[in-house]
Amino acid sequence: MSRTQAAGKMNWKTRKRSGGQITPDQMRKAVQQFGVELRGAGTDESPFVYRKLQEVLDAHSETIEVLHVLKPIGVCMAGADEFDPYKD
Repeated sequence: MSRTQAAGKMNWKTRKRSGGQITPDQMRKAVQQFGVELRGAGTDESPFVYRKLQEVLDAHSETIEVLHVLKPIGVCMAGADEFDPYKD
């Protein structure tokens, strides 16, 4: 699904999102199942918006040789209520 489908549309006047298909609780549970610690991030960054790594690697199998596959142990992003100097 797209990031907008996952998180919903942002009303910039009220700074609230509505209509998202993924709740923060669903996202936390999914990330915990992967054994990853998450700090910050909104539901638009949930695992549900990304393609499965193996599918991407398979799609490129004729053009690449995979030597190693890394597994994340943590993700740290600015939360919705935090100042992000790279974005804001």
